[in-house]
Amino acid sequence: MTGRRRTRTTSPHPPRPRKAKLLHVGALVACASVAVGCGVIPGATGGSGDDPVRVMTWAPEKTSATNKPGMPALAKAYARWINAHGGINGRRLEVLTCNDHNDSVSAAHCAERAADENVVAVVGSYSQHSRAFLAPLESAGIPYIGGFGITDDEFASPLSYPVNGGQGVLLAGLGRQLGKNCGPVSLIRPDTIAGDELPVLLDAGLKSLGHSRAADQRAAEDATEYSEPTRQALEHASSDPARKGCVVPALGDRTNTFMDSFRRDAEDYPKVATGTVIGNIDQSLINATGGKSGPYEGSYVTGWYPTADDSRWNPMRAVIKEQAFGDNRIDPADAGVQSTWIAYTVLKKVIESLGAGEVSPLTIRRELDSGLKVNTGGLTPTLSWRYDAQTPIADFPRLVNSDVTFQVIRNGRLTSQHNGFVDMTKTLASTE
Repeated sequence: MTGRRRTRTTSPHPPRPRKAKLLHVGALVACASVAVGCGVIPGATGGSGDDPVRVMTWAPEKTSATNKPGMPALAKAYARWINAHGGINGRRLEVLTCNDHNDSVSAAHCAERAADENVVAVVGSYSQHSRAFLAPLESAGIPYIGGFGITDDEFASPLSYPVNGGQGVLLAGLGRQLGKNCGPVSLIRPDTIAGDELPVLLDAGLKSLGHSRAADQRAAEDATEYSEPTRQALEHASSDPARKGCVVPALGDRTNTFMDSFRRDAEDYPKVATGTVIGNIDQSLINATGGKSGPYEGSYVTGWYPTADDSRWNPMRAVIKEQAFGDNRIDPADAGVQSTWIAYTVLKKVIESLGAGEVSPLTIRRELDSGLKVNTGGLTPTLSWRYDAQTPIADFPRLVNSDVTFQVIRNGRLTSQHNGFVDMTKTLASTE
């Protein structure tokens, strides 16, 4: 988590002024607009004929914080699959990868390398350091296709082409999911200025169904245990004996620390469930914490895409089986891997639409901006970044997909709770 650290640990406290924005639940990266230079890199082109198309995918690997090695690994496997089947319009796909190390300097170096290596796009990547990497990409005119949606800047830069609605959409969606399924709701979040934004989004979803606001339980950003916030949250969530209450931990990499306290205390509150979002949890974490006997059993989860066992993921699984069988870095249930697959689906459609013409940063941007529609096989709504296809949320002009999916953990597995997608556009607009 980022934001100014405070010494207070629990509520109640006087409210601080808040401006509603979509913010990342785990990293809570503050947004800032970046001046754009839309130049074109000389020589950064796939040309025509047999010239390869060179792109880059980056993500943090081998760090003490968030790691997403499956994203560059899938990108490499995708390129092998494309090339084994004749390329795209006869062009080979060349994928460069870069480790951003969860560090702003390394993220900037990745972007600078992308420019130096004459890539035509950065595709399906993850980085918390948008301020560091977007400026070099914008100066070089390189499009950023299908980032993870972890920072606000990805929804503001004119060179960004997001495929999901980011972490803020998930939290608003979780509010709506819990509003339908829960009685009293307690939110556990950092006692920081950045953490002050979280209740706005969760409450927007709750209020859209006429539900009361969540109890706002603040906790120290760097806490090593959460026994007191846990007790307060459980007491509030169980205050209505007629309805099941819900507790929402929004503590980033401290969420598992909170769940250790929750596991010990929740036995005395059998009617209380938890709610969270994809990115804070995935199937591997559910498995590692005990599966159906673990603390997440029965949890409500809001995601961007269909669950990993959905048949719409079969084409991705086939590519993994053919080109990356046994590569344990690639988890088909990981939201990063899934986002990378969708991002490369977009890239393939763009290159196909260019036919025998030049493939360059400029031609890719023009094709995307002109209203190209990308069908992702039902994994998202049809994607288009034309101006009139963007959602009417002023601070996030690049947001084109506000849909979420509602899931629940049953018998230790993420399963669908609601068929299809839920559009959060109106709910998000209410936070403006």
